[in-house]
Amino acid sequence: MDYKNADALVSTEWLAAHLSAPDVRVVDASYYLPIQNRDAREEYLEEHVPGAVFLDIDDVAADDSPYPHMVPTPEKFASRARKLGLGNGNRVVVYDSNNFAASARVWWMLRLFGHQDVSVVDGGFPKWLREQRDVEDLPPMPRERHFVARMNTTLLRTTEDVLANLESRREQVVDARSAGRFKGIDPELWPVNKVGHIPGSLNVPFADLIDDRHRTFQSAEVIIERFQAAGVDLDKPIICTCGSGVTACVLALALHLIGHEQYSVYDGSWAEWGLRDDTPVEVG
Repeated sequence: MDYKNADALVSTEWLAAHLSAPDVRVVDASYYLPIQNRDAREEYLEEHVPGAVFLDIDDVAADDSPYPHMVPTPEKFASRARKLGLGNGNRVVVYDSNNFAASARVWWMLRLFGHQDVSVVDGGFPKWLREQRDVEDLPPMPRERHFVARMNTTLLRTTEDVLANLESRREQVVDARSAGRFKGIDPELWPVNKVGHIPGSLNVPFADLIDDRHRTFQSAEVIIERFQAAGVDLDKPIICTCGSGVTACVLALALHLIGHEQYSVYDGSWAEWGLRDDTPVEVG
C-alpha cells in the first residue's frame, strides 16, 4: 500500500534534482533538546544543503510564553516566513538532522498558517550526508516573499480543548513520547511538576514510525499497524501530543501520509500539561 498523501515527503534524490528550481525553497529546521548539548544553528553554519535557510522553532514561536516553542501569532509567523523568502507560490521543502522532529513541526506550522505546498525530506540531512551530496557553509541571502497567514485552527488544540475532551471523548489522544515517559517511569525532559500521561491517552512512540536502519519513514502498512496495535481507531479524530509539541507533529505527518485527515496537535503537550495544577494525570 502506497502513502495516500505521498507528496508530503520528498526523497534526497528529488531534492538534489530540484535544488535550482525557481519555485522550491529549502529549509533547515534542525533542533535539539537542551540535554543534547548541540547547537543546531552553529551546525547549520558549518554545513547545510545548498540554498537552505535556517528556521529556528524557538525563534518562530510565541513571545513571552512560559512553555517552549509555542505557536506564534499569524503576524509573527508571516513576518518570519517573509524574511526567510518563504511565501505564496513556493514549494517549501523542510529537512532536519534529528529524526523528523522539527521538520515535521515546521511542516505542520506552515499548514497551520495556510501554506499547503510543503514537504519533508525523507531521511533528512543525515541521509543527504551519507550519500555524499553537496553542502555549503554560506547562508543564502533570501529575497523577501509575500506570505499571507490564514490560520487553520482545526489543526491546533489547547490545554482547554484537551481538558474538555476528557469529558466528551470526541477525539482520541495519542502520545508520541517513549513508553517510559508515557508510563511515568522515566524522567521528563522538561521542568514539570508531574509525570505520566493524559488520562485515557494512547501511546505511539514517534521513533516506532521511523525505520531504524535508513532513518526514513516506515511504510504505510507499518504506520497503520503501529497505530492500530496501540488501540488507535483510524476512523476517528486524533489529537497528537508529546513532550513539547514537536514530535507530536511526526505523528501528525504519519497520519497525513496514510490519508487520515482528522488530526490536530496539542501545542503545549506535556511541558504545559505536566506543569499546570488543573490537569489530571495517569501513571503506568
